[in-house]
This record gives sequence, C-alpha cells and structure tokens, in this order.
Amino acid sequence: MDIFIRNRANALPMALDEVTITKAIVESYMESFLKYTDVDVALVGAGPANLVAAKKLAEAGAKTVVFEKNLSVGGGIWGGGMMFPRIVVQEEGCRILDEFGVWYREYAEGYYIASSIETVAKLTAGVIEAGAEIINLVTVEDVMIREDEKIAGLVINWEAVERTRLHVDPLSIRAKVVIDGTGHDANICEVVQRKIPGAKVGSLGVVGEKPMWADVGEKTVVEVTQEVYPGLIAAGMAAAAVAGGHRMGPIFGGMLLSGEKAAALALEKLGL
Repeated sequence: MDIFIRNRANALPMALDEVTITKAIVESYMESFLKYTDVDVALVGAGPANLVAAKKLAEAGAKTVVFEKNLSVGGGIWGGGMMFPRIVVQEEGCRILDEFGVWYREYAEGYYIASSIETVAKLTAGVIEAGAEIINLVTVEDVMIREDEKIAGLVINWEAVERTRLHVDPLSIRAKVVIDGTGHDANICEVVQRKIPGAKVGSLGVVGEKPMWADVGEKTVVEVTQEVYPGLIAAGMAAAAVAGGHRMGPIFGGMLLSGEKAAALALEKLGL
C-alpha cells in the first residue's frame, strides 16, 4: 500500500482543483464560440460533404465554422452499410481520401473499400488541422435575413433544448455564406422554403429525395450541388433532397465530391 501511495504521489505531484478545470473548459469554449459568431462560411451538419467543404474553405483562408447537432460528427459514415463499418468509394472520389490520408484498397474494378471509422476520424482531423471550427451539440433552428431576404446568418440553440422542447430563446451568428449539409431532411433549405414568403429554393423547391439508385444518385449529387437560394448552398444529400435526386446508400464518392464543389462555390461568392 505504501509503495502504491508513493507511486501515485510521484505521478501526480500537483494537487488538482476542480474549479480550475471548470474555468479552463468554460473560458476556452466561450473564447472560441465568440470568435465564430461572425464568419465567412457557416456549415450546418458535419457529414462527409460538409467536412470536405470545411477543410477546403479553411485552407483557402475563409473563416469557417461547422455546426453539428449530434454529439458525434460524421453523419451517415459511421455505420457503414447496415452497421458493417466499411464504405465504398468509386475511383473519382479516391483523390479526396488521399488528401485526408484515408487508407483504402480496391475491391473490384472501380470500387474501393475504406474503414468508415478511419474515414470519419481523418476527415474530422483534416478539418481541425486546416483551421476550421466544429461546434457539436448545437442545432440550427432558423436563418437570419435582411431587407433583401438574402440569408445573413443562422439562429442557433442547444440541441438539448430542442429535444426537451424547452421554451428557450436562441442566439444568432452572422455568415456571408451558409452551406446546408444536413442530409436527407435538408433542414435549412426546408426552413427557408417554409418561413420566407415566396422563397424559391432551387428550381422546384425542396422536392425530397427519390428511392435508391446508386449509379444515378452518385452522378447527379455533384451536379445538383449549387446555390439554391441567395446566400445558401446545398451539399450532399441535402442537395439531392432539394433537387429530387436518388439516394445512393453506403457509397460516398459523390458526397466527398459534392463537398469539394460546395466549397468552390462558396469561395467564388466570397471572392477568395
């Protein structure tokens, strides 16, 4: 017992204070949070398309923040296909995996397999290393507009507030460009269509995604990644939902390339 106590004392010579730990966490978080209340680009949803977009944007010098309502980031990648932790990427998307250092191998001609867990980990690390900020457990419940009804920012709240249905007023952040990467529901596009009278989101409004057709879905998701309303770009499955594209399942090349295109569109709007 005496040896155990001496070893512990040697390993931890400094007495730890719980309040100092609390202050370190709160002060550090608030400093970062306040820094990102006024940004170039705010991305909603930390799925594969938006993670790729965030890295590209930050590398180009855009002040970039990603809001994710869940505890974990990565969107639909984690579960692979039916909880088998593997994803497929076609050849066109492999160069994005290369940029993030994700290992993959060829399964059949044109089909490449990667670990879903490694993919999320390295996409996330790439975003952070590029200088973008990811804020989890925060939901976006509305958009902020100005006289011309162009989107000027986002209205945010804790995800816990939404889940428990508490009546708590939100806060707002300013953004020059918003990217909706909220997946199948296209939450931000839907809010714009519902709350701005006469708003035309995309060419037809938020149509909703069509059933599974991987070949067509992968080809069209990049094509329909576009500015769907002034100041709002739809990426990934949100873009497919707006345009009525097909879902494609656990093949992610289209998601990665959609994120790359969304970033390019945002940078063009910013003049960067």
